[in-house]
Amino acid sequence: MLNTVAAGRRLAQRTAALQAVVTLATALACLLSGRDAALGALAGGGAMTLGGLVAAWSAFGGGVAGAGMALGRLLIGQAAKWVVVITGMFLAIGVFHLPAVAVLAGVLLAGVALLIATKLWA
Repeated sequence: MLNTVAAGRRLAQRTAALQAVVTLATALACLLSGRDAALGALAGGGAMTLGGLVAAWSAFGGGVAGAGMALGRLLIGQAAKWVVVITGMFLAIGVFHLPAVAVLAGVLLAGVALLIATKLWA
């Protein structure tokens, strides 16, 4: 077997760490536009990172299972991830009135970090 559950968990942890670093860097860059922009970038990137962790917990949380169960966990995890991301964006933009561009920048750059992490370590 080339890819174990433990390897998937380690990849998820490294990916979340990279997303957190990119989110902090984005927030620092947005700080030039003001405190609200930095908070928006933190909220967007944080929602994306948290969503990724929820998806990983769902996919790898149950241990070894059959193919149907593993696919079901993966799909449920992805659905939960996007619920977390969309809810985080709604709260940041709609409730707390943070700048939408900064929130979207945080989400986008955390997503790019996910792609880079999977390209580097998968």
